[in-house]
Amino acid sequence: MSDWKDRLNVVYSTNPDFKYEKEENIEKDTPDKAKQQLRISLDKRNRKGKAVTLITGFIGTIADLEELGKFLKVKCGVGGSAKDGEIIVQGDFRNKILELLQKEGYVKARII
Repeated sequence: MSDWKDRLNVVYSTNPDFKYEKEENIEKDTPDKAKQQLRISLDKRNRKGKAVTLITGFIGTIADLEELGKFLKVKCGVGGSAKDGEIIVQGDFRNKILELLQKEGYVKARII
């Protein structure tokens, strides 16, 4: 039995061997913390002059990214978000975040 959602955007095919293409979202496993190469930077672009600390280079599952983002936001006492492989923390917390990440085992984290 075929799921109808697999056939979205296909109206009709005359090919008798036609197979519906399925989108597969495969998440990468999260490597060890010591192998993560996180980059910490200050970003002011497209934010109406407000500064945010941007953490990029995270490789792994969305859940692990959100968990790390929540940890950093709580420790800094500010808001932010975690999506598309990057974490945004409101304000300039580059040095504090570097210390927190190194204490957590992210030894390759660096400020750029």
